[in-house]
Amino acid sequence: MELASQPNVYMNYEEIFDHSYERVKNTSVDGKTFFAAFYDNFLSLSPEIAKYFQNVDMKKQIRMMEKSFYSLFIFYATQNANDYLEATAKRHSEADLGITLDLFDTWMDAIIKTVKEFDPRYTNEIGLSWRIVLSPGMTYMKYRYTT
Repeated sequence: MELASQPNVYMNYEEIFDHSYERVKNTSVDGKTFFAAFYDNFLSLSPEIAKYFQNVDMKKQIRMMEKSFYSLFIFYATQNANDYLEATAKRHSEADLGITLDLFDTWMDAIIKTVKEFDPRYTNEIGLSWRIVLSPGMTYMKYRYTT
C-alpha cells in the first residue's frame, strides 16, 4: 500500500521522493533520459530560457545538471552547501549569468512536468515530495543570487 494514496496516514515526503526518483532515474521515455527530457521541458516553458543555452554542449550540460541535482538533494539532507552547489549558485547569480529569479521557479516546474512524464505512479503528493526535497537548495541558490 502506497502512503500517498492513504488520506490520513503520516507521509514521509523524503521516502516518497526516494521511491519516485528510483522509478524515474533509469527510465527512458521516447528514447530520452529523465535529465534530457527535463531540458526539453525547461526550454519549452519560456522563450527567455533558450538564450542561455545557445552554443551549449547539451550532453555536457545534462551531466552538470545531474551533479547539481544531487547537490540539491544533499543540501536537503545535510542543510549544508557543498562546493558544487556553491559554484552552481555563483554561476547562476546576478553577477554571472544574470538569469532572472523567476527562472528558478520555472526550473522547478520543468522538473515536476518531467516527473509526471517519467513516474507511472505520479500523484500530486509525489510532486509535492519533489518540491519539498529540492526547494531548500533552490532557496539557497536564490539567496546567493545577489550575495
